[in-house]
Amino acid sequence: MRDGWKKVTLGDVASIQTGVAKNDGYSGETVEIPYLRVANVQDGFLDLSEIKKIKIPVEKKNRFLLQKGDVIMTEGGDFDKLGRGTIWDGQISPCAHQNHLFVVRTDCTKLNPFFLSYISASSYGRLYFRLSSKQSTNLASINSTQLSHFPILLPPLEEQNNIVNTISIWDSAIEKTEKLIAEKDKLFNGVSQKIFRKSGNKHRISDYLSIRNEKCIPDDTIPLYSLTIEDGVTPKSGRYDRVALVKDIDEKEYKVVYPGDIVFNPANLRWGAIARSNETNKVAVSPIYEVLSLDNSKIDSDYLTFLLTSKDKIQYYSTKTEGTLVERMAVKVDMFLNFEIEIEEDCETQKKSAEVLLALKKEIALLKKQLEQYKLQKQGLMQKLLTGEWGVK
Repeated sequence: MRDGWKKVTLGDVASIQTGVAKNDGYSGETVEIPYLRVANVQDGFLDLSEIKKIKIPVEKKNRFLLQKGDVIMTEGGDFDKLGRGTIWDGQISPCAHQNHLFVVRTDCTKLNPFFLSYISASSYGRLYFRLSSKQSTNLASINSTQLSHFPILLPPLEEQNNIVNTISIWDSAIEKTEKLIAEKDKLFNGVSQKIFRKSGNKHRISDYLSIRNEKCIPDDTIPLYSLTIEDGVTPKSGRYDRVALVKDIDEKEYKVVYPGDIVFNPANLRWGAIARSNETNKVAVSPIYEVLSLDNSKIDSDYLTFLLTSKDKIQYYSTKTEGTLVERMAVKVDMFLNFEIEIEEDCETQKKSAEVLLALKKEIALLKKQLEQYKLQKQGLMQKLLTGEWGVK
C-alpha cells in the first residue's frame, strides 16, 4: 500500500440515505415533488428526459431530498447495473429519490465523491457488489448494510483530487466523442433520407435479390456467424472466445452466406436486423435468418444495401409484420421480396450516392473505434490509480 493510503469502509467516511417508497399510504399533509427513479440513473450519467413526481409527507420531505455532490447508486437489477451510479449536480431542486436508489453523502474532508464514483464503477467495485449481492436469475440486489461495508483504499484527499482530475480527462474525451458520433449519425440519416426520398422508378426487391437456401455440410469448417442490429453480420464466438465452426455443433440446417449476400431476421427486421455480409469468404448463419443473393449486374451493391437498411425502410418494415402473437410477429421472406422500392436508374448516380454514405459510415466507424479505445484506456488507468499502483503528482 502506498504511503498515506489507508483501508476504510464506506460507512466510515460517508452516510447512506435510502429513498421514498411509492404508494406507502402516507396520511396527513403531503407535498408533491420531482423524484429520481432507477430508470433515470445510467452508468456514469443521468437521463433526466422524463422526471416523475411523488407525494411525500411535509414533515419527511427533507429526509428524502438530494443534495449537490451526492453519489447516487442503484440498489439492484441486472448484474451490470448493480451499484452503478453518478454524481448529483443539483439539476432539479427540490428533488427526492425512490427507495431502489441509495444516496451516498461523503464526508468531503475525507472522501471526494467523484473518487467514490470512480471506485464503484471500477472492476474492483463491480466485483464487490456482485459478490456481496443477493442473486436470482440474471438479477441481483444489495442492501444499505452491504453498501456501508464496501472496503475502500483511501489516499490523502489531495491525491484523491489529483486522481479524479486525471481520470476526468478521459471522461471528457469519451463525452466529446459520443457527441460527435451522435452528430455524425444524425448527418448520415439526413443525407440518406435526402438520397432515397428522391423520386425514382418503382421496382420490387425481388428484381435484385433472390433467396439463397444453401445448407452447410455438417462437418464443414466454415465459421459460424450471427446477425446483430448494432454490428451486422459478425463472428459467433464459441468456447474460449474462438470463432465457432459448423463442425462444432449438431445443427445440420445452418445456411451458407456468400460475400455480398443480404441477411435479415424475419422476427427482428422491424428493429433493423438486416445487413450485408462484408466478409471475404463464405460463412454460416442460423436457419432463423433469411439469406438473399444479389445480382450485381442490375444495381450497385452499396446503393441497394444502404437503401434496404435506411431508417425510413426500417420504419416501413415495422408496419408490415404479420402474426397472431406479438412475440411471433415477423416479415416473411416472400413478403419482403415483394416490397416496392424506388430506384435511381442511373448507375453513376447510384455509385456517387453510395460513396457519400460510405465515407460517412467510415468516419462513424473510426470514431466508434476511438471511443472504445478511450474506454479501455480509462478502465486501465482506473485500475492503476485507484489501487495505488501508479501515483499522480
